[in-house]
Amino acid sequence: MAKEREKQIYIITVVGSIINIFLVAIKFIAGFLGNSHAMVADAVHSLSDLVTDVIVLAFVKLSSRPSDHDHAYGHGKFETLAASIVGFILFLVGAVIFYDGARLVAAYLRGEILHEPKMVAFWVALISIASKEALYQWTYIKGRAVKSSVVMANAWHHRSDAFSSIAAAIGIGGAIFLGEKWRVLDPIMAIAVSIFIIVIALKFIKSSVDELLEKSLPQEMQDEIMSTINEVHGVNDPHALKTRKIGSNIAIEMHLRFDPDTTVKAAHDIATEVEDKLKTKYGPDTHVITHIETFED
Repeated sequence: MAKEREKQIYIITVVGSIINIFLVAIKFIAGFLGNSHAMVADAVHSLSDLVTDVIVLAFVKLSSRPSDHDHAYGHGKFETLAASIVGFILFLVGAVIFYDGARLVAAYLRGEILHEPKMVAFWVALISIASKEALYQWTYIKGRAVKSSVVMANAWHHRSDAFSSIAAAIGIGGAIFLGEKWRVLDPIMAIAVSIFIIVIALKFIKSSVDELLEKSLPQEMQDEIMSTINEVHGVNDPHALKTRKIGSNIAIEMHLRFDPDTTVKAAHDIATEVEDKLKTKYGPDTHVITHIETFED
């Protein structure tokens, strides 16, 4: 199952990389030949998208390794680390686009005449919007299917690229069709999209940091876990629940109480049934630990 998951992630990422290579090339060409600052910034954004694809390919390979002596809980946190790197790159890209847009708006307010972009940049922006939104939808659906936070982070990077291209299209289109006074739309739209990119980046950074710091699973999920445990016949007073994420998998620990006269085998069988039920619900790689104690304890 782990091998199949790794294969799916590789297919998703490689397809995205091929599309990104194509987009980076035509955006840089259209940006320079089409005299569009927004398109060049959009090309830089797509280039960062390509870099994150490489990061995903490298880290997913590491996270798919089985448990070993040095990593008894597996290597899932490598995937979490990759997601945080993707988020950090997104943040930097957003900051750069914000700075470039602010610089051009300031130049416009000082009375400088901004360059008029050409139609080639506008058409490339439209191509980018369509291809990146389609890539986002496909990558996000696949990321949810394989339960990969880094693939879903990469999907949002595709969507942020699509929004960046929308801003470029509005700015370029406004400059071309509305005249000289409207050329400032290009950098204004770039600033708006950069804020969106930064917010998304901070969201992924926070999520990754929470996981690296062993934050518990959401309360709704903990309630669902307790409900699942209580469905097992013979379970008494499950408590001291501890949960956390390990990459795409989760770890669950809890205490189960039994009557002092309960045999070790009977208690063990019930604990094993709890473990099996949780693994059926949350995946075979779910890490489950049960501590057996008596009511007297």
